[in-house]
Amino acid sequence: MTPAELHERLRSGEPVRLLDVRDRDEFETWHIDGPSVTATQLPLSKFVQASVTDGIGDLTDEIPGEGPLTVVCGRGEGSAFVAGLLEDNGIAARNLADGMDGWARLYVATEVPCSSATVLQYERPAAGCLSYLVVSGDEAAVVDPLRAFADRYVADARDRGATLTTAVDTHVHADHVSGLPTLAAESDIEPVLPAPAIERGVTFDVTALAPEASLAIGSATLQSVPLPGHTSGMTGLLVGDVLLAGDSVFLDSVARPDLEAGTDGATALARDLYRTLTERLADLPADTLIAPGHHGERTPPAEDGTYTARLGALRDRLPAFGMDRDAFVTWLRDDLPPRPANFDRIVDINLGVAAVDDEDAFELELGPNNCAATPADD
Repeated sequence: MTPAELHERLRSGEPVRLLDVRDRDEFETWHIDGPSVTATQLPLSKFVQASVTDGIGDLTDEIPGEGPLTVVCGRGEGSAFVAGLLEDNGIAARNLADGMDGWARLYVATEVPCSSATVLQYERPAAGCLSYLVVSGDEAAVVDPLRAFADRYVADARDRGATLTTAVDTHVHADHVSGLPTLAAESDIEPVLPAPAIERGVTFDVTALAPEASLAIGSATLQSVPLPGHTSGMTGLLVGDVLLAGDSVFLDSVARPDLEAGTDGATALARDLYRTLTERLADLPADTLIAPGHHGERTPPAEDGTYTARLGALRDRLPAFGMDRDAFVTWLRDDLPPRPANFDRIVDINLGVAAVDDEDAFELELGPNNCAATPADD
């Protein structure tokens, strides 16, 4: 089974029975999950031993669920061996081609309904990262580009009769290596960052996006909307009736406040995020379509396949909107999941104070993004 085929099954809600043969610590750090997934971890070593003792059937008795097994490992080699053993013993099984490495390289585009431009939402299922391509006339801009897929944005703009002219990050990211420097170096593309984000110490040449300023892309306008809280410089972009919200509000939670200034600075940023939710977003109509920067592993897509929701629906759905400030700050500061893997090094790379080659950049990003706070009803 290819990663794309697995993704389609997960998107459709079809039951998926996974057998992960990596070691326990690798599985617990990062594995494929979703509302329709039953995932079991049994290490490759057990299957090697069982192949000698004819105990394959005993091992499979430990695996819950029904239907064919999809076997997963790091790169698809050990899992291919196990899938073959299972088939030889009369157990329906298939191998996830290229393993978790192939899963991390999957990138899927879906069109977001927008009144003033063509907007593509890019999903990286392995991490829940969401980026956007805005096309209007013969120009295009990419928002929150990933370095690993820099060539994809250029090609997709070209396929739509446009030239990619602008690349924007909504803030200094801590979970993935930004594509801004790569796009600026390899093409005639203007890199843009919110002015407060640049003040964190960005060392490469970049255009500052002032609060309340706008960018013209063809006949469309990308209006900056300051949404601090996750970071001091977090800025959304309003395109027609769609808010590219970055890491501010998600579909099932809100952004965490501790990745810029650590635990000591989390209280001040949590207060800022409260103002973002209750004051800055209050100026937007309830039917504004929120297109976030991430989605959770178990977040279902909308009926059109995108990870979007109306602002009014999020106000009704998320407990954070109904809290008073002190309760919100306490919850947000004291109930945080682990920080993204390698986040401090990734921040340094995205500021330009550290360098890394493409393969090392890819390795640094592997794992869950963890940029959201734990949902209040967990």
